[in-house]
Amino acid sequence: MSLNSYVEKKVCIITTDGRNLVGILSAHDNMTNLVLKNTEERIIQSPDKGEPSTVVPLGLYLIRGENVCLVGLVDEPLDASINWTEVKGSAIGTTKH
Repeated sequence: MSLNSYVEKKVCIITTDGRNLVGILSAHDNMTNLVLKNTEERIIQSPDKGEPSTVVPLGLYLIRGENVCLVGLVDEPLDASINWTEVKGSAIGTTKH
């Protein structure tokens, strides 16, 4: 599937090491190398930890295709309604062996 329809839209990227990155897809190539702008990394803490989840601004960000596990469109109104520092959940496991 081509990512052309995702260009200039907000996407969520899950990497092979379990990171959750959200940003505007600026460019991609046939190796799934991605360029994101206004990128944030969402670090979700487990429910048993007392500290809040964090959102780390990364700005312009390049992700190598070999590190991409999933690319999905973000429902922007729903995303904007969520306070990501209050979200708790289990860590996404790695796909690397």
